Amino acid sequence: MSKSLIKILTISYLFLICLNINGNIMLNENDKLANPLPLPYDGKVYDVNDLNKFIDNSINSGKQPIIIFGANWCPDCRIFSGTMDIPKINSYINKHFEILYIDVKRYEINMELMEEYGIPSAEGIPRVLVFDKNKNLINNSNTTEWRTARDRTSQEIFDFFQNMLKS
Repeated sequence: MSKSLIKILTISYLFLICLNINGNIMLNENDKLANPLPLPYDGKVYDVNDLNKFIDNSINSGKQPIIIFGANWCPDCRIFSGTMDIPKINSYINKHFEILYIDVKRYEINMELMEEYGIPSAEGIPRVLVFDKNKNLINNSNTTEWRTARDRTSQEIFDFFQNMLKS
């Protein structure tokens, strides 16, 4: 009888491991979006040198740089940023990434900076640019992915960051 129990427990354990086969950290019912949503964009105008300095400093500190173009009027930008503030997600991001928020206001400032990385300067925010530690933009084909952050779960946003982590 005890051999059967051990066998059942072993199979159950292996099944649970397979449920999270991708190795991503999972959120639970305590990991909720808090209100009020943050207002992370400050209206500062940046130039290419500012971005290059940010990227270099991030890499030199052992972290991957992420640049997020957006605005405080945009609900998707605020939801994306608020999700990043969930403690479990925030802890993960702070350990692996440096974030720079770049305000585009009503698409009237900082828009041309996207073009520096081969991203067309177009409306639709947030625009999230993730770099590896060799300064390569690693998500150039899907920088517009989060323009619909309000329709996504916190876990989907967290999974994005976990999938962007490069060693």
